[in-house]
Amino acid sequence: MKTQEHLAEKFQELLEQRELKFTFERKTIFDEVLRLKNHFDADSLYDRFKKKGLRISRDTVYRTIPLLLESGVIQKSVGKGHRDFYEITADKGHHDHMVCIRCGKFIEFHCEEIEVLQKRTCDEHGFKLTFHDHRLFGVCRNCQANGKEAGL
Repeated sequence: MKTQEHLAEKFQELLEQRELKFTFERKTIFDEVLRLKNHFDADSLYDRFKKKGLRISRDTVYRTIPLLLESGVIQKSVGKGHRDFYEITADKGHHDHMVCIRCGKFIEFHCEEIEVLQKRTCDEHGFKLTFHDHRLFGVCRNCQANGKEAGL
């Protein structure tokens, strides 16, 4: 598990590598993301700033999210709709998701074998992995039991 201080360091290191400043807006976005306990999308994050009367543009939110992803502060997640959803990595650490295509339920899981295989595959191809989004789509146990399986 990553501490908030560790996440702040990683985020600031990435900004320095990119020769970007840790601006008031980026710090405010970073701090707000750390307060979130649920999965979120960029628009809901922007709406939080708007409701608080903070002058942070939607574009700034959308430009900051990839930096938060790459630095490991957040990871892609699942949510309702077709937008990209995210969640903070500090509480649960990195994990992946199984998504039921019938009821929308998602199951969080971590599989060390998958992580090792991804690393080995990247190494074999000389590819430097910065983050990944691994989601499995199918039908959950409950939907299968209730006859909601694909094709029924």
